[in-house]
Amino acid sequence: MADTTDTPAVGADTDTGGKQPRSVRVVLLALMIAMMLAMLDNMIIGTAMPTIVGELGGLEHLSWVVTAYTLATAASTPLWGKLGDMYGRKGTFMTSIVLFLIGSALSGMAQNMGELIGFRAVQGLGAGGLMVGVMAIIGDLIPPRERGKYQGMMAGVMALAMIGGPLVGGTITDHWGWRWAFYINLPLGVVALAAISVVLHLPKKRSEARIDYLGAALLTVGITAIVLVTTWGGTEYAWSSARIMELIGIGVAALVGFVFWQTKAAEPVVPLHIFRSRNFTLMSIIGFITGFVMFGATLFLPLYQQSVQGASATNSGLLLLPMLGAMLVTSMIAGRVTTNTGRYKVFPILGSVLMTVGLYLLSTMDTGTSRFTSGVFMAVVGFGMGCLMQITMLVAQNSVEMKDMGVASSSTTLFRTLGSSFGVAIMGALFNNRVQDVMAERGGALGSKITEQSAQLDAKSLEKLPVLVREAYQHAVSAGTHSAFLLGAVVAVFALVAAVFVKEVPLKGAGPKTDDGPDAPVSQPPVAETV
Repeated sequence: MADTTDTPAVGADTDTGGKQPRSVRVVLLALMIAMMLAMLDNMIIGTAMPTIVGELGGLEHLSWVVTAYTLATAASTPLWGKLGDMYGRKGTFMTSIVLFLIGSALSGMAQNMGELIGFRAVQGLGAGGLMVGVMAIIGDLIPPRERGKYQGMMAGVMALAMIGGPLVGGTITDHWGWRWAFYINLPLGVVALAAISVVLHLPKKRSEARIDYLGAALLTVGITAIVLVTTWGGTEYAWSSARIMELIGIGVAALVGFVFWQTKAAEPVVPLHIFRSRNFTLMSIIGFITGFVMFGATLFLPLYQQSVQGASATNSGLLLLPMLGAMLVTSMIAGRVTTNTGRYKVFPILGSVLMTVGLYLLSTMDTGTSRFTSGVFMAVVGFGMGCLMQITMLVAQNSVEMKDMGVASSSTTLFRTLGSSFGVAIMGALFNNRVQDVMAERGGALGSKITEQSAQLDAKSLEKLPVLVREAYQHAVSAGTHSAFLLGAVVAVFALVAAVFVKEVPLKGAGPKTDDGPDAPVSQPPVAETV
C-alpha cells in the first residue's frame, strides 16, 4: 500500500505564526508561475487564433484547437491527483510541467491545423496536472488555518491571466508572430521547474497498488462525452440530433459504470468515501456553480460591452477589471480573516448572496445602461466570487485525510471545470436563441440572415450593418445577456442553499508548541466530518 507519511520537509520549516521561510516562499512563487501557465494559455491563444487560421488554414477545425485542450485537461485532472497521492506530489507535478512544455513547443512548431490540434491535446494533458499540483502541494506545505493567506495570491494570478492574457496575446502575435504565443511558456516553465526541483522537498511515496486503468478509462470517456455535448450542442449539432443523443447516452453509461467500479477497485481513481464528508460534497456543488457562473460572465460581458456600449475589442480583458479587481480584493480579505479567526462559513453564504444579486443586476442591463453602472454590477459579482473561489478548495481539502489530498484537489478542480463547460454551453445556447428571435422580430429577413450562422458579430461586421439593423442587433444582444444572466442568478441560488448547510469544522493549524522548539511541526490529521 502507499506510504501515507506526511511530514513535509519544506513544510517542516513552516512558521505558522509569522513569516514563511525563504524556501517555502520560493516554492510558492514557482507554483504561482505554473498556475499562471495553465490559466494564461487559452487567453493568449484566443487572441492569436485569427492569425493562426490565416497561416495554417483549416477554419472549419478552429474550435478543436480549444476543445482538444479543454478535453485533455478535464479528462486528465482526476488522474494527476490520484498519481500524486500514490507516487508523490513533487515528481508527478514536475512531470505535468514537462508534458505541458513539450506540448507548447510542439504547438509552436505545428505546420498544419491537424498537428496543432494534436499538440494542443498534449499540452492539455500537462495542464490538467498543473492546477491540481499547485493546490495539492500547497495543501501539503501549509496548514489549512494558514492557507487562507495565499487565496489572494491565487486570485491575483487568475485576475492577471484574464486581464493580461488578451493583451499579451495580441502584443506577442503582432510583434513576434503567433508561434511565440506558445514559445513564451518555455522560459516561464523552466524557471518553475528549476525552482521546484531544487527547493521543494516532500516525502517520497511508493505505492504497490496498480493504477485503476478501467476506472480511468471510464471516467475519461464520460468526461469527454460531457464536454463534447456542451461544446457541440446547439452549434455543430442540434440539441435533439442523433449525435448529441449518442454522446449523452455514452456519457451517462460511462459515468454510471465508473461509479460502480469505484466501489470495487483496490485503488480507485476517485475514492467515493471522500463524498461522505458533507462539506466536501457541498464544496463540489458550490465549485461547479461558481465555474458555471464565472465563465459564462467572462464570455458575455465583453460581448455586451463591445456590441452595445461600443467598447474596443482590443482591450477586452480590461473590460472585466471591475469584476476581477473586486474578486481579488475580496479573496485577500477572506483569506486574512480565515487565517486570523479560523472561521469560514460566512464566506460561502455571503459570496452566494452577492453572486446571485450581482447576476440579477447584470440581467437588468439594456441598450441604455452606462459603463459605470455595468461596472458596479460586475463588481458585485466579483465580490461574490471572491468569497467563493478559494474557500471552496480550502474547505474541501480540510474535509479529507492527507492521503486523499490529491484526489480532493483534483475532484474540486474537475467540478469547477465541468461547471464552466455547462455554463458556457447552456448560457450560450440561451443567448444565441434569444438573439436570433429578437433579430427576426426587429430586423426582419435581413436580421435573421445576419445571425443565422452566428449570434456573435465582430466589430468590423457590426460597422457594416445598416443603422436600423445595428440597433436591432444591440437590442438583441441586450435581450440575450438578460436571459443568460437571469439563468445564472437562478443557478447561483442553489449555491446559497448548499452554503447554508456547510458545517464549520475547525481548520487545522500548526498545533501547540512542543518541546522540540517553536518551529517544530506538529502532525494533526484533518478533522473530517461525515454526513
